[in-house]
Amino acid sequence: MKIIFFGDSITKAGTLNKGYIDLLQNKINKGGNAVELIGAGINGNKVYDLYLRLEADVIDFNPDIVVIYVGINDVWHKMAGVGTEIEKFEEFYRAIIKKLQSKNIRVVLCTTSVIGEKPKKNTQDADLDAYSAVVTNLAKQLKCPLVDLRSAFKNYERSYNSKNKTAGILTTDGVHLNDKGNQLVAEEMFKILMPVGLG
Repeated sequence: MKIIFFGDSITKAGTLNKGYIDLLQNKINKGGNAVELIGAGINGNKVYDLYLRLEADVIDFNPDIVVIYVGINDVWHKMAGVGTEIEKFEEFYRAIIKKLQSKNIRVVLCTTSVIGEKPKKNTQDADLDAYSAVVTNLAKQLKCPLVDLRSAFKNYERSYNSKNKTAGILTTDGVHLNDKGNQLVAEEMFKILMPVGLG
């Protein structure tokens, strides 16, 4: 069994010690499952970057499952005028899924997490909710399991961020995961991956 995690800097960091991919690999190894986890994350990537490197970085490795975790930069970079409009986001995302499915590769989708950790009103919350809704709808339409990180992060922040901090609860800087953030992502992904292919 081979699983590729396809994404941006959050996924790249996930392969490091205590990153979410590292935590998943350790958990799977303890369970006695023969599963290889591969991180295919590149800093700054948006959905169209994933589309452009889909063959070389994913399909050529013949994975059984691909976990797509992208969207933060598509939203975040809109503040600098170089994000991805939501229609294009959906178009490229759908194309990635359909290409993988055409190769009989199972696809797991993840909603976006956070850009700022305040439980009450971060600048780009509305966009994150909208882009996460696109991912959720694609999961339903194309019959892909969904890891709803957006909801998991929001619920955690409501419970543990009573001081309304911008960062430091699940992230180091409002975006990139700290140890607790990596643990949460690993737990949420494991719950979905178990029935998909690890059970």
